[in-house]
Amino acid sequence: MRYMKFKYLLFAMLLSSFGVEAQNLDIDILKQINSPVQPGDNSMRFVSNSLNVVFAGVPLGMLATGIAKHDHELILKAYETGGAIVIAEGITFSLKHLSHRERPYIAHPELFTGKSSETDYSFPSGHTSIAFATATSVSLAFPKWYVIIPSFTYASLVGYSRMYLGVHYPSDVFGGAIIGAGSSILTWKLNKLLNKKVAVVKPAN
Repeated sequence: MRYMKFKYLLFAMLLSSFGVEAQNLDIDILKQINSPVQPGDNSMRFVSNSLNVVFAGVPLGMLATGIAKHDHELILKAYETGGAIVIAEGITFSLKHLSHRERPYIAHPELFTGKSSETDYSFPSGHTSIAFATATSVSLAFPKWYVIIPSFTYASLVGYSRMYLGVHYPSDVFGGAIIGAGSSILTWKLNKLLNKKVAVVKPAN
């Protein structure tokens, strides 16, 4: 019994130590990215704020094009992209309220400069999760290099901008990217599964 208690205590100490090391790494990396106010800050704010147009414009544009061209497959891809964004946003919202992690510039005002006014919880990054959900969905819908490379470049730039503005740690951005990409892969697989079931049930002509 004492041996088991010792093992649990040792495991808890290791987890605690890892958490401290991870937090220190987060801070060290963010120090290299975030900086005092500079003239170029507006460009990063533009990248960050542009997501508000992109995440709505992409699925709506796909939907409008699909309806105009009577392209049922494109319409389904639009719903798939929209669904991935909604799932990513839902997971992100839930985790923020479970983690209660403060923004870097709020938790460490002596180290980081906040260049945006977000005051809700930090982990994970909602901007990054939506950006990667959009990029992954579009890449799965149109698996061409000239779609994939720009999509993920933009999503990565959005994630970087969130760190540059001092509103997210690197782990927030990494977590957001995983959630976004995972949500898109999930909706893509569910859509494939649904299409297979419909094909089986649909009677032959």
